[in-house]
Amino acid sequence: MPALPQLPDVHGHFGPYGGMFVPETLMSALNDLAVEYERAKNDPIFQSELDELLRDFAGRPTPLYLAERLTKNLGGAKIYLKREDLLHTGAHKINNALGQILLARRMGKTRIIAETGAGQHGVATATVAAHFGCECVIYMGSVDMERQALNVARMRFLGATVVPVTAGQATLKEAINEAMRDWVTNVRTTHYILGSALGSHPYPMMVRDFHRVIGIEARRQIQEREGRLPDVLLACVGGGSNAIGLFHPFLNDKSVRMIGVEAGGEGIRTGKHAARFQGGRLGVLQGTKTFVLANEDGQIELTHSVSAGLDYAAVGPEHSYLRDQKRIEYDYATDDEALAAFRTLAETEGIIPALETAHAIAHVIKIAPRMAPKGLIIVNCSGRGDKDVSQAAAHFSM
Repeated sequence: MPALPQLPDVHGHFGPYGGMFVPETLMSALNDLAVEYERAKNDPIFQSELDELLRDFAGRPTPLYLAERLTKNLGGAKIYLKREDLLHTGAHKINNALGQILLARRMGKTRIIAETGAGQHGVATATVAAHFGCECVIYMGSVDMERQALNVARMRFLGATVVPVTAGQATLKEAINEAMRDWVTNVRTTHYILGSALGSHPYPMMVRDFHRVIGIEARRQIQEREGRLPDVLLACVGGGSNAIGLFHPFLNDKSVRMIGVEAGGEGIRTGKHAARFQGGRLGVLQGTKTFVLANEDGQIELTHSVSAGLDYAAVGPEHSYLRDQKRIEYDYATDDEALAAFRTLAETEGIIPALETAHAIAHVIKIAPRMAPKGLIIVNCSGRGDKDVSQAAAHFSM
């Protein structure tokens, strides 16, 4: 396999995917952001401040944890968890939020907005806004607000205004729509901290880069522990930020298999899912060209997942490109499989994962027993499950 090119190109394209599909009123802001990000990447002062915040405020590096009981119970490959759930705010989202708030400060933006589905990105954004004394507004679908009430309370305690979005399905897609409308109106004073590796250029690149620390650490840690690279990397994929953060530093390692796990919902045949690679098509949604769940007329279809963070009709454009290149495989886990994995990890390891993460754990449960005991799996434990306990308890009638 030849080495993959360093993408995106200067126009934000990952092959045929990506780009900038936004109103003219946002083009200047996006171009300014792209220019400022390029400056920041090459500024040792920016990088040093970000490294310090990631270490002292967020809690990096996160451990690479050997899940011994899960490994023993499954009877196959050795399973390691990359413990992003141990970060401040409880998920990987803080990596990107810290990077972007530093960019906002460089650009003189004092008002911060964001969208959130599962609430973890909203909490991370509210946290960094509080840390730097910025006004903060978070848009969240009313359906997600009900199933993620704990995170809504956390955002409000952190001083953020949480705006319920009732349009459409009242989930993540609609929250992004409202955040973009706000940004168009207030672009001079406002920076939009987009929470995943999607949207218009430069966001897919920028969010990926801020999360590459996950894979960089995991690569070093597994070599220190096992003396070699893993056989398999696994992560859940909604927009795809935690997955691309883990995968990207390994892309040119031919021996490492990578699997992204989408939300299978109630099953692909039912149509009640959010698995874009299991029936999606090329389209444009919220600033980017990528795989989307849409009908033959291009109308965005309804999605469903038990996990609010995976309940989205599009996937990040770099994931679409890497699927085309056959570098990353994409599968799915159903709601029932994810809920069972949620309980399995809790009971075997004393770790309650986010329902998003539980989709990746469900796939580990499928493949680990088929691998030899000398095999190595790293799964990204992208978030903790405090926010999902009441929802899971209702499912299990506890």
